[in-house]
Amino acid sequence: MPRTTDRFLDIRRDPHSDELLAHGGDLEAHSILQRAGFIAVVRLHETYHRAPAGLTQGDGSRLAADAVGRLRAAGYHVDCDAAFDTEARPARYPALGASVSHLAERLREATDTAEAADILTELTAPHDGILAGFEETLGALAEFFDGLGDASDPHTARRLRYLADEYVRVIHSDLAHTRERLADRRAPHPGRRACAERVPDHEPERSAVCACPPPPRALPAPAPPPVGATRLRR
Repeated sequence: MPRTTDRFLDIRRDPHSDELLAHGGDLEAHSILQRAGFIAVVRLHETYHRAPAGLTQGDGSRLAADAVGRLRAAGYHVDCDAAFDTEARPARYPALGASVSHLAERLREATDTAEAADILTELTAPHDGILAGFEETLGALAEFFDGLGDASDPHTARRLRYLADEYVRVIHSDLAHTRERLADRRAPHPGRRACAERVPDHEPERSAVCACPPPPRALPAPAPPPVGATRLRR
C-alpha cells in the first residue's frame, strides 16, 4: 500500500536560522499545528509553519513537543529533533468548526426543501445562528484591537468592522432569503429519497439490501485529440 506523504511531518530547528519550523502535513495537520501555537507561512509552492517570534528556547521546545504529541495522537508520523520527542498523546476533542461541517453532511443527505431549510436556519437564525455569532465575534475582535496600543491597531479594528458590515451581513441576508424560499417551496428533491432499507416482495434479487435503484453510470469522457493533430483543409 503506498504511503500518503501528507501524513508525514518534520519539526526541527533550522540549523542556519535557528527558527523552529514544521514542514509537511495536510489541512488537518495544519489545524493541529496552529492550535498548538504555530504560525502558518504561505508560499507559492508550500505552506509550512514557524514558532511565534520572541519565544525562549525552552518555550519553543515545549510548543514543539506539544505539537508532536498532538499530531501523533491524530495518527501522523512526525520526525523531530530529540528535544521535541515525547510519549505524550493529548486527548482530542471536537473542534467548534466540526459542528458547522456537520451541517454540510446533513445537507448532502437532505431529501426535501423543508429539511434543507431547517439546516440552513442554523446558519441564518438572527439571534443565535452561526453567522450572527461570527459577526459578533468580529465586533469583539475589533474592540480588542481598539485598545491594543500600536499605531496600526485602529486601522485593523476599522477593517474588521468593515468586513462584518459589508461582507458578513450581505452573506447573512442572502442566505436568509434562500432559507425562506426553501421553506416556502416544500418539495422533495427529485434526485434524493429516503431509503427504507427494505426489499419488496416482488424484488427478484433476494440478496439486495434495499430497493433503491443503482447509481447512474457516468459516460466516459471523450479522449483528447493527439498532440500536434491538425484539421485537414480541402
